[in-house]
Amino acid sequence: MSEKKKILVLDDEAGIRRACRRALEPLGYDVVTASTIEEALDWIEKEAFDMALLDIMLPDGRGIDLIKPLHERDRDLICIIITGYATVELAVNAIKHGAYDFISKPFKSDQLIMTVEQGLEKRRLSLETKRLQTIEQEAEELLHAKQDMERLDEIKSTFMLTVAHELRAPVSSSLSLLRTLVHGLAGEMDDQQSQILERIEIRLEMLIELINDLIELAASKTPALSKSHTPIAVQPLLENLVQHFSTESESKSLTLSLQASANKVFVKATLDGLEKIFANLIHNAIKYTPEHGRIEITHQVKNGITEISVTDTGMGIPEDDIPHLWNEFFRAKNARSSKIAGTGLGLSIVKQYVDEFGGTLLVESIENQGSTFTVALPISDSKPNDNP
Repeated sequence: MSEKKKILVLDDEAGIRRACRRALEPLGYDVVTASTIEEALDWIEKEAFDMALLDIMLPDGRGIDLIKPLHERDRDLICIIITGYATVELAVNAIKHGAYDFISKPFKSDQLIMTVEQGLEKRRLSLETKRLQTIEQEAEELLHAKQDMERLDEIKSTFMLTVAHELRAPVSSSLSLLRTLVHGLAGEMDDQQSQILERIEIRLEMLIELINDLIELAASKTPALSKSHTPIAVQPLLENLVQHFSTESESKSLTLSLQASANKVFVKATLDGLEKIFANLIHNAIKYTPEHGRIEITHQVKNGITEISVTDTGMGIPEDDIPHLWNEFFRAKNARSSKIAGTGLGLSIVKQYVDEFGGTLLVESIENQGSTFTVALPISDSKPNDNP
């Protein structure tokens, strides 16, 4: 038996109490006996029972009257009536009061054991049913909660997308006008005015970056993405991005290279989403790598998976910050303390797209030495010209 079942035996005959103990205790049951209603009530207050064997007639009342207080404590507790006056009327009355069965005196050990085991099996099945019902109810509640969260997330994304689009136009216009002033196209300015305007320009550029990231984050959460996946060649996309970022990397005297052992590999994705993944990773590597550092992009295939890694010799990430990198607006401690601007949304966008495309995203980093971000995506069996 997995756990010891506790049984209360209430009978005013010492012989019956001893007989119950002799029959049940060797089978591993914990048997507690009482000879009066008062004594039984004391036990009920102190202990929790799985079953009660109750004599009908007792010096201070009827055992059948204990069924109600027992069931108030445990609705699934099994009550069996012991009586020397077995009649159909008594059986009906006992069941009406909530008894499971009754045993007529005198009884044999085999009869007692069989009745007890049948009663405890009923209790086990009843408790198991309730447990499964609870699990089913909790699962249903979790499903509803998940659906509510998805609806809220969709509302949040739509709101974020709308607000960001509304903000981008006036901020872009303001930045354009400000650059006209900074470059002296609207007349000469003194040094102090020029410095103030340059600081405003930096702030507006940061605001534009935040707005663009918010738009991209909202777009990455859009369910419609999954409907527009097509096979996309990875290698040409990486080559184009390396060419695109070459000017930015050269301005910091960084070595930016692509090492590829995989060619003509396709993944099911959106072109825009795939570009955002690797553009963000390469841009971050350039941004957080000091001058004369190295950034290496590797592309290889392993067991039907294409792996693209972006490795830099930059500032690295503190170990305790790594688990939080994918959280929206999170920036590592050393990134926050540096003078390098950032929104904390780039890696969230990367993670959203990688998940959308059925891939995985891993990071290895040592502070002050550098980081490696690896994107693993399943290779597509089809190619663009396979589609109708």
